[in-house]
Amino acid sequence: MPMFDPMLDGVILLSNLLLFVLGLLAFAVVVLFFIDISQTHDAVRRNYPVIGRFRYLFQTLGEFFRQYFFAMDREEMPFNRAERDWIEKSSEGRDNTSAFGSTRSLTPPGTAIFINAPFPVLDEHDVDTPPVTIGAGTAHPYAAQSIINVSAMSYGSISKPAIQALSRGAKMAGCWLNTGEGGLSDYHLEGGCDIVFQIGTAKYGVRTDDGGLDEAKLRDIAAYETVRMFEIKLSQGAKPGKGGMLPGSKITPEIAKVRGIPEGKDSISPNRHPEVPDNPALLDFIDRVRRVTGKPTGIKTVVSAPGWLDDLCAEINRRGPQSAPDFITVDSGDGGTGAAPMPLMDNVGLPIREALPLVVDALVRHGLRDRVKVVCSGKLVTPAEVAWAYCAGTDFVNSARGFMFALGCIQSLKCNKNTCPTGITTHNRRLQKGLDPEEKSVRVANFVKKIEYGVNLIAHSCGADHPRALKREHVRLVQGNGISTIMNELYPDVSDQTAA
Repeated sequence: MPMFDPMLDGVILLSNLLLFVLGLLAFAVVVLFFIDISQTHDAVRRNYPVIGRFRYLFQTLGEFFRQYFFAMDREEMPFNRAERDWIEKSSEGRDNTSAFGSTRSLTPPGTAIFINAPFPVLDEHDVDTPPVTIGAGTAHPYAAQSIINVSAMSYGSISKPAIQALSRGAKMAGCWLNTGEGGLSDYHLEGGCDIVFQIGTAKYGVRTDDGGLDEAKLRDIAAYETVRMFEIKLSQGAKPGKGGMLPGSKITPEIAKVRGIPEGKDSISPNRHPEVPDNPALLDFIDRVRRVTGKPTGIKTVVSAPGWLDDLCAEINRRGPQSAPDFITVDSGDGGTGAAPMPLMDNVGLPIREALPLVVDALVRHGLRDRVKVVCSGKLVTPAEVAWAYCAGTDFVNSARGFMFALGCIQSLKCNKNTCPTGITTHNRRLQKGLDPEEKSVRVANFVKKIEYGVNLIAHSCGADHPRALKREHVRLVQGNGISTIMNELYPDVSDQTAA
């Protein structure tokens, strides 16, 4: 009678299973071989059946291997590892100091070098950054203090828990949250923060059935006390001349209701407001929104041509300063978005380094700088970049991707898919579980505080009491010959570009 040997039986079972798996793999290779040699649309797979498929695997994984194993701290785009690490440490409340010297080269053209004062402001003499009032002539002007705020990210492009975390974090930090063009949801409101409602070209949230502006809906939005301003979006940095693009896979029943559009269908906004073909019509539209809401109303735009700014300012002065937008948000040609055509993303629109001084100087030339406040956005995610913007003359800085990093973004470059691994830009509930609004809201507030602290460090080093006291005389910009030039020599026609 044969003896029962459990170990031997286990080995035989495992061997049989292994042979079965190997057989399946061999069968799959044979099938793929015949598929590849018989197809005609891919030359690599036809000439190198099966093996040629590894090209696409390596191509897909390449960006991740570069990020973790091969790229140097300052090499990656759109944001390098040093920038991301600073935001991660700051948002988590960890030590964000560095050792042994900067890993950043100080010689590339455009590098900002701040001019330290021989006698800097003592830390114990620190003063609060004064607020700036927007829309002083409106029924409900807005006195805003924060030097950095949450830029436009719509519910739809980012997820419910991401909106919740931003809303709560913005309230904790005392900054505003821009809704983006996707309408106003309960998740924007639940944190109790100040809100800027953006009116995109599709009028999401305030649209009529035919895509026009519904004044009744607009009035309902304005009735919320925490909705402090309205921003008419003309264009955005990553895709000037192209409207918003939200894939149907990201349009859930709730998002469709908030936006007032069909569920599950691609939503493509017009590339401009149909009723705004020129500057006079733009000023009419601004006046219409401001009259209905009683609140400060401005525009968001990408700037490339100073002539357009001069024409706009001339039309304002012809009508009177009261016709001006209460603020202009200047977006950068190197801004971000969830989905955009590469030709627009790469090559259309000036970066903020050129655009911001153009706007400020145009307003000064036409005597409108005190009337029109300036907001800027576009890759300003560290204290040095924010400080440069205040030197250039802005009143406020907005950031979108900086706050995405604070939420835990790992720059996986999947924003245009529904597969974001951190739950920020996906509506897949399984993936959203990784984003806890309570925990992430603290990170959002920490990021704001660290930016404020860092910009104040720079301001005090330059001899300025606070960030809004920074001027162009406080920064030098490296030129093509490797030598820096003081900014107020590059832009000599502006004597005082701040407006408190």
